[in-house]
Amino acid sequence: MSALDDAGTAAPATETAPAPAPDGGVLGRGYRALSIGIVTVVLLIAFEATAVGTAMPVAARDLDGVSLYAFAFSGYFTTSLFGMVLAGQWADRRGPLGPVTAGIGTFAAGLVLAGTAGSMWLFVAGRAVQGLGGGLVIVALYVVVSRAYPERLRPAIMAAFAASWVVPSVVGPLAAGAVTEHLGWRWVFLGIPALVLLPLALALPQIGRRAAGAPAGAVPAALDRRRIRLAFGISLGAGLLQYAAQDLRLLSLLPGLAGAALLVPSVLGLLPRGTYRAVRGLPSVVLLRGIAAGSFIAAESFVPLMLVTQRGVSPTMAGFSLAAGGATWALGSWLQSRPRLEPYRERLVAGGMVLVAAAITTAPSVLLASVPVWTVAVAWGFGCLGMGLVISSTSVLLLKLSAPEEAGANSAALQISDGLSNAVLLAAGGAAFAALGGGAVGHGATQGATGSHPAAFLAVFLPMAVVALAGAWVGTRLHARP
Repeated sequence: MSALDDAGTAAPATETAPAPAPDGGVLGRGYRALSIGIVTVVLLIAFEATAVGTAMPVAARDLDGVSLYAFAFSGYFTTSLFGMVLAGQWADRRGPLGPVTAGIGTFAAGLVLAGTAGSMWLFVAGRAVQGLGGGLVIVALYVVVSRAYPERLRPAIMAAFAASWVVPSVVGPLAAGAVTEHLGWRWVFLGIPALVLLPLALALPQIGRRAAGAPAGAVPAALDRRRIRLAFGISLGAGLLQYAAQDLRLLSLLPGLAGAALLVPSVLGLLPRGTYRAVRGLPSVVLLRGIAAGSFIAAESFVPLMLVTQRGVSPTMAGFSLAAGGATWALGSWLQSRPRLEPYRERLVAGGMVLVAAAITTAPSVLLASVPVWTVAVAWGFGCLGMGLVISSTSVLLLKLSAPEEAGANSAALQISDGLSNAVLLAAGGAAFAALGGGAVGHGATQGATGSHPAAFLAVFLPMAVVALAGAWVGTRLHARP
């Protein structure tokens, strides 16, 4: 659903592709095939991402691999980080057509491998292949937007990307449950590859015509092998940290320390200089993306578990408590795309982060029996509205602040900040939760931990609310000083 210049003050992107569609917006005659194609690709990736959690417990049990359950998720994440950096390099040198094609092909191959796996290790390998393909695709699509659409249309196509997650977020788990029950879990994976053929047929010719090759007037740079090594380091380091956070034994400190030793220098080398000092401009855009995504996802992961274990809500109803957020997220994305709100983008982003912080703070109030359970649904709707404002805005600002030949690397940095923050804050929240009596919680969180202490949930939600509130301040630093 990017590694940048030093000061974050790159010249605004200029149009490098012809804009032959004078007749309207992203669905005008000249852009219709491209827009439908790339949004459908995002839609299918979103459906798989939301559906896989439903099928995963059944797959792990069927393959006698419950002990490897978490690796089926972390395998996807770690390889996607590597794919993001590789896609940025590839797209900046030769254009996004290659990484889009290779990414979708790799993603489909991973689905087939997972869907036909006869053992859990093969299943994990399939998820890792999917992650590599997903990382290639998401960054390459950002470059497509940068190259193929004029600046006035970019907020709209980014809003369409966000909206394409709405239906999967509501329908995906239910559809996956029905498929798993009536056809078997394997079809949750095997059914998607055939569906990508139509969007590929629509999008690839348009990408080749509008965004192929290096940007006009730019000399393609040589492949930066150092960045590739750093990408491998960040993926391996993130994987080791995830492993260590799931196992609180003293021995787990060794992989944890090794992961941090790999991760820190790799992150510093791949994100723009000044990111962690919130330097104005591009570094703050990249930092804010990580703050928003990490704090929100780390908190959201514990909402269903809290409702199930503390208030006795069924897992299905606990999932429905978050369903309305898909619609409000799309609403926030649509609002930020309105041209008349463009001068107020920093205020929109800062306000969005305040909404996120308020939602995360409000959610654990249901630990009190006197607070209605539906309070979470209302709070999370406002939080998702804020996320829609923030996530789409950071994507728009990144492309605006990136020179055409840097769009791929910068998009990779944005996605790395997003994904890495998810992993680190989830690991930190999970460790705090377990340490305070939360029990062993992974991605199948709704299945157990009935003895979780309420304080364990507070140890997750309240720190994430503070992180989100810090993001409101970073949101005031997204534009460089004149």
